[in-house]
Parts: sequence; structure tokens; C-alpha cells
Amino acid sequence: MTERLAGKTALVTGAAQGIGKAIAARLAADGATVILSDINAEGAKAAAASIGGKARAIAADISDPASVKALFAEIQALTGGIDILVNNASIVPFVAWDDVDLDHWRKIIDVNLTGTFIVTRAGTDQMRAAGKAGRVISIASNTFFAGTPNMAAYVAAKGGVIGFTRALATELGKYNITANAVTPGLIESDGVKASPHNEAFGFVEMLQAMKGKGQPEHIADVVSFLASDDARWITGQTLNVDAGMVRH
Repeated sequence: MTERLAGKTALVTGAAQGIGKAIAARLAADGATVILSDINAEGAKAAAASIGGKARAIAADISDPASVKALFAEIQALTGGIDILVNNASIVPFVAWDDVDLDHWRKIIDVNLTGTFIVTRAGTDQMRAAGKAGRVISIASNTFFAGTPNMAAYVAAKGGVIGFTRALATELGKYNITANAVTPGLIESDGVKASPHNEAFGFVEMLQAMKGKGQPEHIADVVSFLASDDARWITGQTLNVDAGMVRH
């Protein structure tokens, strides 16, 4: 690819498979040292090994502050701290509204929204302590725009990520840290293929301006741009990447 991220350290959460793994591979190809983090320790190790080079795996539970603290301490010791944070880890449910109870709601919010806060708190503190210009890129979802059924808690959490991103940009701009969100459409990832969402590709493709199935690499390419100096004047934005399914 390029060396436009040479000398940078990137953390990608939820990187054991799918979109997260594709993002980690692309950032590594662009020259970054990449930390792949996931609650699935063995999956993260396998993904890092497949990428090779300067890719490293560190297991963590993003909803657990102690686990996240340990994650960033290890990153500090290994690399001196991050320049790029990609908040990708999430749970993607398929639960009808009538089956959404408080336990389900809290679990989805804890990982998809609160987990994003916990990691971003630690990551941006590490960037600022080192005096680094930085990038925070959070993977949200076009379900926020579409109001997709069977995903009420998920849609709420991803809407929260978009709002959080806008506020974060305002708070961190003075430190030359940008914050942006990416909203993928339906992506043919490992998780989607193993879920009921896999049956929705035909319907989604009818709504897209361009035909075909979204691939993890489509998202990785956009994240690579936002992580680079080419995007240094972009912050507080939400970039929708879904082949024109949602036009806004």
C-alpha cells in the first residue's frame, strides 16, 4: 500500500475478525505498528499472526475499565503510546423489540457505547500525555439513519457513538486530535455471515445506488484515509459507507 502511517502506532478494538481485522491489516500495510485487541484472545493472536510485520495482539474487554487500563499500560511499554485509535469492537444483535429487556439493553449499551467511552478516555489521555496529534475513528452504523428493526439497543448505542464523536471533536481539537465516525452499511463480515443479518443482502442491495455486497475492506480503506495526514482538517464528521443505501 503506502508508508503514510510509518512511525505511528494504531490500536484497533474488536480486531479478531471481520471489519476490525481488515482495518488492522490496512493500517499495517500503510506502515503503522498495529495493536489488535479483542476479548477473543486467541482470535486476536491469529489475526495478528496473519498480518505479520509489526502487528501485535493484546486481549482486553472494552467494557471493563481495569482491562482497558492494563491494555494501555502494555501499549505504553511496547510502543510509547498510540497515535491512532479505532473503536470497532461491538455486539451486533438480532432481537425483536418485544424481546428487548433491560439486561439486553444494558449489555449492548455497555459494550457498544460505554466501552467506546472507556477506551477513548484512556486513549486520548495517552495521546495528550505524549503531546501527540492523534486520530480517533469510531465505527458506528448506518442503522442509525435507517432505524433498522430488531436492533433497537444497537441503533441507540451507535447513535450515541455519533453524538459522542461530535462532542469529542469539540473537546479535543485544541490538542490536534481529530474525532470522526464511520457508518458502514451491511458488510459481508464473519459475524454477519453467521447471523440472521446474512439474509438481508438481497433487500439491502435493492436500496443501494451501487450493486454488490459490502466488504470489510471497503471500511478499512476509509479508516486508513481518516487516520492519515490527508484527513488532518476533518473532524466531528460522520462518513457513511454503504454504497448509497442511505443518502443524507
